[in-house]
Amino acid sequence: MNGQNRNNIKIGAKVKIVLKADQRTGKLTEGTIMRLLTKSPSHPHGIKVMLEDGQVGRVQEILSN
Repeated sequence: MNGQNRNNIKIGAKVKIVLKADQRTGKLTEGTIMRLLTKSPSHPHGIKVMLEDGQVGRVQEILSN
């Protein structure tokens, strides 16, 4: 599943995100969602989330809900 639709993403889900600093390289960071930051129902670059460790990025891949 991709991370462009907000209704696919749940708090507590394991995901891979791209951090702002890694957008050029496309390096993905894995973690568990603590907060959803994007309010709109979808976003072409991925829904912005905060992970439990405080990192913020856009969801690229959903590993588990």
